[in-house]
Amino acid sequence: MFTSVGEMLVQTVVDTRLGWDYDPTGSRVRTLYERAKEGQWKVEDIDWTLDVPFGAPLPDDSAFAMSAFAASPLAKRGRPAWDEFRWELQSWMVSQFLHGEQAAMVVSARLVETMKDLESKFYATTQAVDEARHVEVFSRYLREKVPDPYPVCDPLRLMLESILSDSRWDVVALGMQIMVEALAMAAFRLANNTFHDELIKSITAMVGRDEARHVSFGVLSLAGIYDEMTSAERAEREELVLESASLIRRRFLLEDIWERMDVNRAEGVEFAAYNDLMVAYRQTIFSRVGHSLGQIGLLGPNVRKGLHQLDLMRYSEETKR
Repeated sequence: MFTSVGEMLVQTVVDTRLGWDYDPTGSRVRTLYERAKEGQWKVEDIDWTLDVPFGAPLPDDSAFAMSAFAASPLAKRGRPAWDEFRWELQSWMVSQFLHGEQAAMVVSARLVETMKDLESKFYATTQAVDEARHVEVFSRYLREKVPDPYPVCDPLRLMLESILSDSRWDVVALGMQIMVEALAMAAFRLANNTFHDELIKSITAMVGRDEARHVSFGVLSLAGIYDEMTSAERAEREELVLESASLIRRRFLLEDIWERMDVNRAEGVEFAAYNDLMVAYRQTIFSRVGHSLGQIGLLGPNVRKGLHQLDLMRYSEETKR
């Protein structure tokens, strides 16, 4: 069961929009909606008989990863400590996936309410169904297969509060569809190299297909709108991007894991912040966010400079226009 139970209350006021134009447009959003209907799956489609030997010894990592272990504060505890860390990292990541998916479900419902055109409302409705399924599948995995899942970590909680407390649809979509969903999609695509049992690999493969549509919807919805904003409005969105990126970096300093493993917090955080393996992982999963920011026109000089300062930009350089 989860280590803590509670709730997060975020108060905001949003506009509700209804439109009376019901004619199909043949837009790319409409195409995405049709794909979403065809791509529905059920939690029962997953093979839940697959074993999850949580805590069992694992094969050696890559030479790069084993070098990271040798430089980590876990090295003095011996090789089993690295396996413990790898299992705890999986538990922590899947737990944060779950918490983020619940927020994405809420955001999807809000976009149904606030989007201007009917076909965007159609698509956002399918995303809400997707996110409900993701909450169901991740919660079942953690409940049935993982002995001690993690509560929502502080950086993710702060990021979700910031997104959900804003009444502007584009800010909510930017925060969730681009910053949160694109990051999750990248993490799911690395699952075969990151996770340790076939069940979670099959789950993330299924969820990742849905997330690719969600990110595409975010890009389609937001592309071009920032070019029409004032410099002050655009600067505000750029600040949101950098604040979210800072919280993402802080999230992957893994403070919760170091605490659970009784590792000195300062030593653990320093390792996560500066070790080449840990930096490379953050840069790799953030590359999808950087690519999406480039697609919607929000990867200008100020954002690029800020992401470089956060050491998140190495693999995002390909998005430079």
